[in-house]
Amino acid sequence: MIALFKDILDYQFLRNALVAAFLVSIVAGIIGTYITSRRLVFLSGGITHASFGGIGIAYYLGVNPIFGAIVFSILSAFGIEALSHRKSMREDSAIGILWAFGMAVGIIFIFLTPGYAPNLLSFLFGSILTVTNTDLLSLLVLNVAVICFFIIFYKPILYIAFDQEFARTQKIPVAFFNYILIAFIAIAIVLSIRVVGIILLISLFTIPPATANIFSNHFGRIIFWSILLSFLGCFMGLIISYGMNIPSGAAIVVVLVLLFGIVKVVVSSCNWFKRRSSMAQ
Repeated sequence: MIALFKDILDYQFLRNALVAAFLVSIVAGIIGTYITSRRLVFLSGGITHASFGGIGIAYYLGVNPIFGAIVFSILSAFGIEALSHRKSMREDSAIGILWAFGMAVGIIFIFLTPGYAPNLLSFLFGSILTVTNTDLLSLLVLNVAVICFFIIFYKPILYIAFDQEFARTQKIPVAFFNYILIAFIAIAIVLSIRVVGIILLISLFTIPPATANIFSNHFGRIIFWSILLSFLGCFMGLIISYGMNIPSGAAIVVVLVLLFGIVKVVVSSCNWFKRRSSMAQ
């Protein structure tokens, strides 16, 4: 660990990785709390995998893969949102269709692209050490936008997250907010791909809020603890991946799962001791 801190001072790519971990933790904590509260985990997984279609098309056209993934993810998210409101199609069916379609389109266009796509594995499995200054700037802009939006519209978002029918009785434009929030989800997912990759990304948006929910039911506190747990998981995963020379995305997910298990055991043990103490009295 000491060697890593020394190298962080010496190498720009490690400093970028640390900043990326911090920025992704903020947006993942905020967006992830909304995702888990709305029970949109499967939808988020669909958007994540559908983004691969945009990456494939972007490679074929010779443009920035992240830009292609953002456009394709937002269109997929809007498509899922629109199809899920049709009585003729269930939401899980719409997600499954666009999930498979996005992956298939990505594979086809990457296969058709002349030459070899050298950064493909970093999109699938993550490579936080390859984060660029442009990636950091994009994450910073997204963080500012998400934080401002959630602060200004905290109550409407809270109502929509837990009871959309009640939100409608409060004259809140639920459909409008849903499209904005799902666009934020799509963009946050794409800009976080380099940290843990498409295959494992959904864990970054679900495990920290699920862990925070073990000891808190307050929406704002879950956001705070999710950010903290996300950064801890990313930081520890970065240390492990750098020290053992293993994929950073996998290391981060393993750390997050271990944190979930530790918190679950500790909270369960504390509750057990409290019940024993109350029974003894």
